[in-house]
This record gives sequence, structure tokens and C-alpha cells, in this order.
Amino acid sequence: MLVLTQTQQLFSNGNMQRLIVTDPHPVLRSRSLEVPREKICSAELRKIIRDLKDTLKNSEDGIGIAAPQIGIGRRIFIVSEEAKFIGLEEPRVKEKDWASLVYINPAIIKRSKTMGDGVEGCLSVPGKFGIVSRHQKIVIKAYDENGKSITHGAAKFFARVLQHESDHLDGVLFIDKVRRFVDVTTGDGNNGKL
Repeated sequence: MLVLTQTQQLFSNGNMQRLIVTDPHPVLRSRSLEVPREKICSAELRKIIRDLKDTLKNSEDGIGIAAPQIGIGRRIFIVSEEAKFIGLEEPRVKEKDWASLVYINPAIIKRSKTMGDGVEGCLSVPGKFGIVSRHQKIVIKAYDENGKSITHGAAKFFARVLQHESDHLDGVLFIDKVRRFVDVTTGDGNNGKL
């Protein structure tokens, strides 16, 4: 049996997919370091972003992934643009090859008072799902992969995903916030892994 360490990569079809680290790995419980502004467009950071994109694309259920989940303690995460459309009454886009939204040194700068419960899972906590209360609307500020400062709002499921991924950068897992665990195999829950 072949066993790979967390930092080894899987090479398949030219992808740079990395193994996803799971709880209780210490990187998942540590506050990630900021990416220095001058390093945002560096080759090293571009490689990390490419690895995050490939790892997320090759995950079975994931819609977002943070750098700590591939063993890197930096404040970076990506989210599939699909998250913007999940839960909308009338989805604006049919299934497609979703782009990845990149967030470097993100900060949630506004949160609604209104909270909402939803089912969450996590690629780093396989097999567990639970009800987590999150702010229904947020405003997030970050840098994109080109070093451009971005600020935008998010609501409902998209806001939930951004909060979940932001938590990873502070060493917080959804299981720390879960109100009740659910069994999604029996229909007691409806969302995939974040």
C-alpha cells in the first residue's frame, strides 16, 4: 500500500492535486499567516493557488478549500463560483465548468444580524455533517490572485461558504460551531461539503 505525506502531490492528467489533510492535523487548528503583499503575484503563491484549484476540482463534493486543508498555513482560500447560485429560486446558470474565486488575506468586514441554520460538511472532517448557524449576509475584503483588492457582499449559501472557509484560516472547523450533527444518508440534511 502506498502512503503519501500531506505535502506530497498526486499527479494525474497534469493536475497538481494535493492530499487533503484531516482533523486532527495541527495546521487545521492554527491561525494561518498573512501573505505579504509583495508575494501575492509570486510563482510560489501561483503554485499554491493552482494546487488548491486542482485539489478542489478533483474533490468529490467540495465547493471551497483553504490552504490549511492542503497543509499550508497561509491566509488563502478558493471557492467555486457555483456557490453563488446554490439555493437560488431560479439559478441563472446551468451546469458548467465553474471558475474558482480566489481570496488572499480575506477579512469579513460586515455581518448581518440575521442568522440562519444550514447543513455543513468539510473535506477535512470526512463523514461528519452538522447544523451550523451563520450570518445570512456578509461583506468580505481580500486580494484576488492578481493582487487586486476586492470587496463584495454575499448572501445565503455563498455567505455560508465564505464564512466556513474564513474559519479555516483561524484554525476553526465547522465541528466547533455545530449545533447538532446530522446523518445526510437518511435525508436529515441537504448540503455538500464546504
